[in-house]
Amino acid sequence: MLDKIPDQGWNGTESAACLQGVAQPEWLGCVVWRDTDEPAMWRADETELLPGAPVGNAILGEAPELADPWWEALNASLDALAAQQTGRVATPDTVTVTQDLVTDSIRGVFSDDVDTTVERWVPAHADLNWANMTAPTFSLFDWEDWGNAPQGLDSASLWASSLAVPALADRVRHERRSDFESRDGKVMTLFACAKILGPHAHPEDPRLEPARAMAEQVIKELQTS
Repeated sequence: MLDKIPDQGWNGTESAACLQGVAQPEWLGCVVWRDTDEPAMWRADETELLPGAPVGNAILGEAPELADPWWEALNASLDALAAQQTGRVATPDTVTVTQDLVTDSIRGVFSDDVDTTVERWVPAHADLNWANMTAPTFSLFDWEDWGNAPQGLDSASLWASSLAVPALADRVRHERRSDFESRDGKVMTLFACAKILGPHAHPEDPRLEPARAMAEQVIKELQTS
């Protein structure tokens, strides 16, 4: 819709092409047109072919086979992304991320006495999950929602999508430990847990118990830091 053009999506793939040091498909061009029947604009972006298939679904049920160079490429890309600058604001789940969103999401599920203040905002992909990365060659795609977000959003999102496979979730936390050990990373971990444990939680979601356990741990850490 026209009113979403300035804030969400739209030219995310094109603008991400300017990012340095991030493994992604090369952006080649786009076509834009106005809908003649509805108040909407349409856009089609062309990129080079992905170097491999997506690793899996957004939420994995079994561990993928990923070699050490794959993890190294993931780390290099996320670190390079966070070191850059943008005027965009991330829109995870198509909602603009703000301090109020973070606070309301966490306090809607957990204790009110947790300080949810975000200290550092950095560029993030904002939709990091196993369906948006390729293997065996690492490449990150689907850039519609990228922009500034709390440090650790991407790492926490990837961890949350891995929780059904404990060893994989542990590997994500190990690889991205600098994010998870930061205060903002702890807040983002709680933010990710709130999405899993919130009012729309599915009772058979295998991620419920590990998310609940992690949330209890992180809350204690935030309250004593």
